[in-house]
Order: sequence, then structure tokens, then C-alpha cells
Amino acid sequence: MSRHGAAAEASRLDRRLEALNEARELAAGALPEDVLDGVLQVLDRASSRRSLSADHTVVGFFGATGSGKSSLFNAVSGAEIATAAARRPTTSEPLAGIWGAAGSDELLDWLAVRNRHHASPVPGFADEGTGLILLDLPDFDSTRAANREIVERMVGLVDVLVWVLDPQKYADAAVHNDFLTPLASHGAVTLVVLNQIDRLAAHEIAPVLESLKAILARDGLSKVQVIGASAVVGTGVDKVRAAIRQVASQRQAQSQRLGADVTRAAARLAEASGQGESAGVKAASKARLAEELSVAANVPLVVEAVVRSYQLESARRTGWPVTRWLVRFRPDPLRRLNLRREGARAELNRTSLPPAGAPERARTDAAVREFADAASDGAPGPWRAVIRGAARDGREQLPDALDQAIASTELKAGSKAWWWAGFNIVQWLALLTALGGFAWLGVLAALGYLQLSVPPVPLVEGWPVPTVMIAGGALLGIVLAVLAKFITGAAARARGAAARKRLKASVAAVAEDLVVEPVELEVSRLASFHKALQAASR
Repeated sequence: MSRHGAAAEASRLDRRLEALNEARELAAGALPEDVLDGVLQVLDRASSRRSLSADHTVVGFFGATGSGKSSLFNAVSGAEIATAAARRPTTSEPLAGIWGAAGSDELLDWLAVRNRHHASPVPGFADEGTGLILLDLPDFDSTRAANREIVERMVGLVDVLVWVLDPQKYADAAVHNDFLTPLASHGAVTLVVLNQIDRLAAHEIAPVLESLKAILARDGLSKVQVIGASAVVGTGVDKVRAAIRQVASQRQAQSQRLGADVTRAAARLAEASGQGESAGVKAASKARLAEELSVAANVPLVVEAVVRSYQLESARRTGWPVTRWLVRFRPDPLRRLNLRREGARAELNRTSLPPAGAPERARTDAAVREFADAASDGAPGPWRAVIRGAARDGREQLPDALDQAIASTELKAGSKAWWWAGFNIVQWLALLTALGGFAWLGVLAALGYLQLSVPPVPLVEGWPVPTVMIAGGALLGIVLAVLAKFITGAAARARGAAARKRLKASVAAVAEDLVVEPVELEVSRLASFHKALQAASR
């Protein structure tokens, strides 16, 4: 493939690595730390590998004891680079065959490969311009734990994996369960060689290869290239060389290998996250939460106090002056709740509402839990826990925050009504008229008592004017008082409704701040996680 194609593949890998890192960061606190640490290791390995030579392709030969791995390594290399001995295990540490020494040292240092051999050119396979490094690695089934550790480390580092199997142990569960199946996403950079086919009869070779392919298909490697070879007689060695050379010449192995690592890491994140994607906060759930918190915060009690306070103030200002003074002996319910503080800064005060008891706290907890359950419905298991946890985090702050919200709400219970002044003036005029009638009759009575001349009293429809003044003033005062009571009732209900609306808005703001916004943040984080995960998987 052209360098342009390799550059495009590298650019695509850049985007996928960024997306994987974003998904890892978004999943912090939601998914298990060991999964996130594994993703971080993939990102660190990718960063390290990409900082080293991009002109070299590292091909690792992996195999079990007795598979002829070192012999095949020598046959492909065209020289006795690796010493193949009858005593097993034959390889105790990695050995490198290098075509293109320039720029390889730092890469081999990172791989921790000390044994290095600058191989001679092999016509049609590799020369100094190829940029190829073949690694002969320890047997993965070695009895030495150190050898197994080397193999497991190299499996995660090399660009291309060549698995050397033999007819006797090609179905061994160890290689399939421990290595091939977990690396099913790495098919593009995996080559499987069935070595020692010279030990099979000619008619057995094809069935054995088909059996191996079927097993690999169950491992998830149905498209991986399988080559039958014999390092001893040279059968299939050229095919192995051709496959390796093709990968090396394309210079895509590094990006493909790292891309496969990203795919695997993204799959682990998806598996840890679990099934389900949909989650969200619905307007109905927010409204339900605000309503329940309003009840728990005694909003109905405050609204009733606003209504009664308005009624008392209206009666004091518009009632019959003869009896209105009695209203002063009735306590203002808003003052009793410490909610009428003219000239004071409400935000610096607290109400005298009953403290939240067990029923109120239970109602608050139930409302928060119901909201969190609705918001997390459909989300994967770990994220449901995170969303619910975000809703619960602010639960302890709710009682005090709600009390402060109510204390800070402008109830407008003490503001004067436009009609009070008119009613008050007319009421006093009516009272003064009645008093004037009493005074008039009093004067007439005094004159009669003193045996003085009593002037005639004007009549209205046969009724003495003073009597009409007394009766009219008293009747007008009573009528106005009754009428004011009806108007006050309607106005009090309207003022209570307005206060309820403002109080609920204040409660909703608290719910938004302490419950809704944290939940929406986690829901948004989940959506961003899935988006980043999809980008990392493509």
C-alpha cells in the first residue's frame, strides 16, 4: 500500500485513540478501575509504539514447546539465527533478526530485546530497505514462569503475530483459550502456520488444515490466513515469507495492530458497561419531582398563610371601622412563619416552618428515588447506579435549601390592593355620617331636655334626616364590609395562587440545582460515552 494509504490509516487511528481515551475518561467512576486501567495501558502502549520507528514492522513468532517455531524462524530468515536444540524449551529470551538496522535500536529497547542479529538480505523477502524485525520468542507453554511472562508481554507489543502450531497440538486449549480467542479482533495482523506437515501423510494434510480453520473460526478468527509448512523440508516457507513481506511492505501493520487493540479495549468497555443506551430526564418527571418536594417543603401551608394573611390585612383596612380593630388581636400567620419581613433581606433569614420530620423526609427520598429511576430507565447497569447516585448526592442538602428557597421567595402578601383605599374612605364617610346623625339627634334631645325651643328636623320621604343618616351610614358600612369580604376572598385566592406559583418555581429551582442538573450531567456523560465508544470501534 502507498505511503498515502498508510498515512490515512494512521490518521484514522489518531481519531480512534482520541475517542477511546475520551470514553475512558467519561467512564471514570462508573466502570471498574481494572477495566479502565486496561484501556489506559492500551493507550500508553499505542503512544509509545507510535513514537518509535514507523518504518519497521515487528513480527513475533509464537509457539508451544516442540512446535518447531525456532526452526521455522530460521527457515524464513534464511539463516541459522535461532539455535534449534533437541532440549526443550529451546528459547529462553527473545531474539531478533533485523533487516534495516537504522532506527531499530530504540524500538528493540522498548521491546526489551537484547539479542539482536542483523540478518543478511533474502532475495524476494527482505533487505535493508524492508524495515523488518522478526522475533523468535520463548515457548508459551514453557515450565518457566519468566518465559510465559515474556510471551504475554510480547503478545501485546508486536505488530504482527505468527502462531506456529504443529499437527499434534494444534487444537490445544491453552493456545486457543489463552491467546487466540482473546485476540479475535487481531485477525488482520495474525498469521497461523501449521508447521511439521511433513509428519503427516499427504492425504491427511488437507483435513488437518480444515480442522484447524474450523477451530480458528470458533475462536473468532475465521478470516485469518492459515499456511501449512515444514521448516525441515522447506514446504510452505515461501508462502510464510510472502505473507510477512506483504504485511511489511504495506507498512500498515503497526496501525492495524493498534487499531485491533483499540477495538478490543472498546469491546471491554462496552462489556463492562452492559446492555442498554437510552436514558433521559423527561419534563413530566421534573414536574413530578418539583410537586412532591413542594408538598414536603410545606408549600401548601405557606400558601394558606398567604391567603389568611391577605384576608386579615384586607379586613383591617376595609372592614367596618366599628369592629375592624378586633382584627388586630388575630396573629398574622405569615409573621408566625417568619415570612413577613418588610425591609429585611429574606435570603439571610430562615422560616419558622415545621422542621422536616420522618414523613417529609420519606416523601423527599421517595420523590428523588422516583425521579432517578425514571431518568435511568433503560441505561446500562453501572450507569443506572451512577445516575441514581447523582440524584442522591444532593438529598441531604434539600431540606435546608428548600427552606431557604421559601424564605427567599417574594410572596407579595403585604402589598396593598388598589381597592382598599376607596373602600376605607367610603367606610369612614359612612361612619362619620352615622355619627353625624347621632350628634344631630343628641343636640335635639339636649334642647328638649333643657326645655328650649327645638327646631324642626328636615324629613326625607317622611323620615327624619338624622335618623336617615344613622341608618344609612350603618347600613352602608355593613354592606361595604360584606362586599369587601367577598372581594377579599377572590383576591386572596388569586394572591395565594400567585404565591403558589412563585414558591413552586423556587422549589423547582432547588430541585434543578441539587437533583436534576447532576442527573442530566450523568445522562449526558452516558450519551457522550456511547458516542465516543462508537467512534473508537470504527
